[in-house]
Amino acid sequence: MLTVRRRRAAVSASVLSLALLVAVAGTSGASPADPSPVDPVVTATSAAAAKQKAALTVLPPISQPSKGAASTKKALTVVSGRFSPIKTSRPVVLYRKAGSAWKTVESTKLTNRGLAEWSVPTKVKGKAVTYRATAMPWKGLASITTKPVTTSAWSKPSFRDEFSGTALGSRWTHRLGFYNPAGLRNCAKGSPAATAVAGGALRLSVIKDPARADKCTALRADGTAIGQFDYRLNGHISSQRSYDFTYGVAAARMKFPELRGQHASFWLQPTTLRPAATTAKAGGAEIDIIEWFGDGGPGNGLASFIYHPSTKGPVKVGGNIKRANSYLSSKSDRWWTQYHVFSVEWTQKAYIFRIDGHETWRTTAGISGQPQFPILSLLSSDYELDDLGKETNLPQHMYVDWVQVWKAR
Repeated sequence: MLTVRRRRAAVSASVLSLALLVAVAGTSGASPADPSPVDPVVTATSAAAAKQKAALTVLPPISQPSKGAASTKKALTVVSGRFSPIKTSRPVVLYRKAGSAWKTVESTKLTNRGLAEWSVPTKVKGKAVTYRATAMPWKGLASITTKPVTTSAWSKPSFRDEFSGTALGSRWTHRLGFYNPAGLRNCAKGSPAATAVAGGALRLSVIKDPARADKCTALRADGTAIGQFDYRLNGHISSQRSYDFTYGVAAARMKFPELRGQHASFWLQPTTLRPAATTAKAGGAEIDIIEWFGDGGPGNGLASFIYHPSTKGPVKVGGNIKRANSYLSSKSDRWWTQYHVFSVEWTQKAYIFRIDGHETWRTTAGISGQPQFPILSLLSSDYELDDLGKETNLPQHMYVDWVQVWKAR
């Protein structure tokens, strides 16, 4: 059974969000029901009020769950408030500035992490929007209002591909066009034949290799045999030779194959390999923004990871996303029937992972200080081939509606 939280608003962000966070402690003299036409002067009126904190963060347009391909112009900006002390279910109201007045946008309740989240328009009548939020009086706490934030805080994407044509754009190249036993893909290689662009989306596939009539022996990491399978071609592309960035937000709107037996990924790798590096700052990191291992896979199939160098050798952090299906948009939503936006916010202090703007995981481990490039792939590693069930379940497909990257200012 799916555990689903319906969200009219998309969702969380963080206090570490690229210097876009603003915080204020105290209580507002304005009534949330009748907000002041100007920014309130915030003062601490008691010891309890003085201990309150409120922060509002604005992110790029990284919320867009729906079935079909859609324009990036229709994606929603994410605004998130963080309030302390944490009081679960405390009402919070979001306002937008309209001239000299503040108009109510939507109300929500604090989560058990002290977050209030909304998906909101980036522009109104063609202009950037200013938002602020007020936590209502609650169990002895006075109301508190954040300072305003504006959707113009982010510049235009430095990278955008909406896959609107009939061929892969020139900024992408195909990767690893060879069978790779050392990488646990003895039976699969990247190929342009497993990549197509049509209907406003990129399709990456796992297909049978038409040049191989023989069977492949899939191997475990210890070299023991798993079984006999068809040789496969994988869709596997990157912008390695044309685009990279250091710090910012990278997002892709994706839809996955239902079955296990392969894994769909959106990830980043460092542009320059430095094998002698002992820190991610010097050597970069592999940033697995999202990996999908199929319906019924561990943790509902979704995971995020960081692989980074250290003085003791390579380190892996991350894992399956907890309660992954709670980020679906409705009871009928599935990861293979609707598109969702998967993103990472990469700062000098943290990685923050999100689905449609909702924070799923954050870590301060292995923060890369190097330029990194985006990768999209649907890979069939030897260890998962047996999970497909039967070879007649090929081909398998994942779809990418768009990819965007916003560099940190």
